[in-house]
Amino acid sequence: MIRPILIHPDPRLKKPCDPVAEITAEVRILAKDMLDTMYDAPGIGLAAPQVGVMKRVLVMDCIKDGPPRPMVLINPRVVWSSEESSSYEEGCLSIPDQYAEVRRPADVRVEWVDLDGAPQDEQFTGLWATCVQHEIDHLDGKLFIDYLGPLKRQMITRKMEKLKRERARQG
Repeated sequence: MIRPILIHPDPRLKKPCDPVAEITAEVRILAKDMLDTMYDAPGIGLAAPQVGVMKRVLVMDCIKDGPPRPMVLINPRVVWSSEESSSYEEGCLSIPDQYAEVRRPADVRVEWVDLDGAPQDEQFTGLWATCVQHEIDHLDGKLFIDYLGPLKRQMITRKMEKLKRERARQG
């Protein structure tokens, strides 16, 4: 099922999420719905708070050409970051049509639990590293625009407020 994506500013997007205590049928349904929603948007990553669920769950798939690699990360955490950083023009499904350069560690090692409850551990590079850090930020109540200067952030926030008013009028 495709779920509605929250648009900034929404207070839920600024709140840290609770860890998932156990992998239940509800968590599995959430993960499937999040993947469906992400692919439909279309996007390469989506965090549970973006669909109004305040749990530490994210999905991502950064494969553009070739077979998809849908990933579900439950309770993910960065356990190592490279000193080398990279800059990438990021966007966000909760901040549609707005993009900005964000500098992050170029490589990260992340630990998480999969849908079977098994611990996982992987080092991500390139777009995958940017994406996983962007989505983990969502779980911590942080948006990519929080990395920008105050004027650029305020300008984007005003555009999103206007977009939300227009969508509300359209019903």
